[in-house]
Amino acid sequence: MNRSKQIIRTSVIGIITNVLLAGFKALVGLLAHSVAIVLDAVNNLSDALSSVITIVGTKLSVRPADKEHPFGYGRVEYFTAIIISAIVLTTGITSLVESVKKIINPTQPDYTTITLIVIIAAIVTKLVLGWYVRKQGQKLESDALIASGSDALFDAVITLATLISAGIMLIWNVSLDGYLGVLISAVIIKAGIEMLASPINQLLGASVSAELTRQIKSEILEMEGVQGVYDIIVHGYGPNLSIGSLHVSVPDTMDAHQIHGLTRKISEMMMANHGIVMTVGIYAIATGDNCHAQLQKEVTQTLAQQEHVLQVHGFYFYESDNRVSIDVVPDMTVTDDEAFVNLLTEKLQPILKNTPITIVIDHNYSD
Repeated sequence: MNRSKQIIRTSVIGIITNVLLAGFKALVGLLAHSVAIVLDAVNNLSDALSSVITIVGTKLSVRPADKEHPFGYGRVEYFTAIIISAIVLTTGITSLVESVKKIINPTQPDYTTITLIVIIAAIVTKLVLGWYVRKQGQKLESDALIASGSDALFDAVITLATLISAGIMLIWNVSLDGYLGVLISAVIIKAGIEMLASPINQLLGASVSAELTRQIKSEILEMEGVQGVYDIIVHGYGPNLSIGSLHVSVPDTMDAHQIHGLTRKISEMMMANHGIVMTVGIYAIATGDNCHAQLQKEVTQTLAQQEHVLQVHGFYFYESDNRVSIDVVPDMTVTDDEAFVNLLTEKLQPILKNTPITIVIDHNYSD
C-alpha cells in the first residue's frame, strides 16, 4: 500500500472513531448537563472533520505535475495541515467563550455511573487512536496526521481531567465544570498554535535537518574525486519531492567528461536516496606545485583561521585580469557583510599584495 492510501485509511479510522465518540459524549453531556463533556464531543467532531480534510488534501497532493505546476501538488499537504490547525484553534476559542459563561452562570452537573463509564471508555479509545494516528503520521511524514494524532492524545488527557472533576463533584459536591472547560480550551488553543508551526515553516522555506545534511555530505564524499561538499540548499515540494543544489570540489586535473559523469551520478543518487532533484555545481581545486595552488593554500588557510569564519571554499584565480575570488561562510554573529569582507580583505593583503580579491559571503543554509 502506497503512502497516500495509508494516510487515507488512517483518516477513515479516525473519522469512524471520532463520530462514534462524539455521539456518545454529546448524549451523556446533555443528560448530565456537563459543558465539559459536550465540548469534548464538539472537539471529536472537529477531529472527524480534520480527517475528512486530510483525505481530500491527500488526494489533491498526488495529482500529477502539469504545465502550471511542474513540480506537482505535494505542497497541498501543508495547506491541509494549516486548515486542520485553524479548525482546532476555532474550536478552542469557542470552547473558551462557553466555559467562561459557565463559570459566570454555573449549572449543577449530574454525574451517573453510566457517565463515568463512558468517560473512561473515551479516554482509552482516544489514547489508542491518538497513538496510532500520530505514529502513522510520523512514519508517513504527514503533518496532518501528526496534528490529528496529537489532538486525540490531548483529548484523552483532558477527558481524564474531566473524570477527576466528576469524582470531586461526587465526593465533595464541588463543581469544577466551567473551570475545566477553560483548561480544555487553553490546551486546544495551544495545540492549534503548535500544529501551525510545521506546515508554515515548510511553506516559508525551513532549512533541512542537520541529519539529512550530514547524510548527503557523507554519501557524496565517498564518491571518487570529491574532496568537499558545500552550499547545500533544499526546497520541499511535498513529502516525496524536493528541489536542491550543492557544490562539490574536485581536482583541476579532472576533464569535462569525468566531471559530467560525476555530477550525473550525484544527481541520480540524490533522487534515489532522498527524492531530491539536485543540481550540482563544481569547484576546482588547484593541484601540483604551481603558484596558483600555493596561493590557494595560503588564502584558504589564512581565512579559515579568522574569527567567526565557519567555512572557506570556491577559490578561483582569474588569469585574464589577475584576480582572485573565494567564498566565505561566517557564523550567525556576523550581521554586517560589507564590514566583514573589508576585515578579511585586510588580513589577506600581506599574501595577495597587489592582487585584487572578491570575497563572496555565503550564508549557512543547511548546517
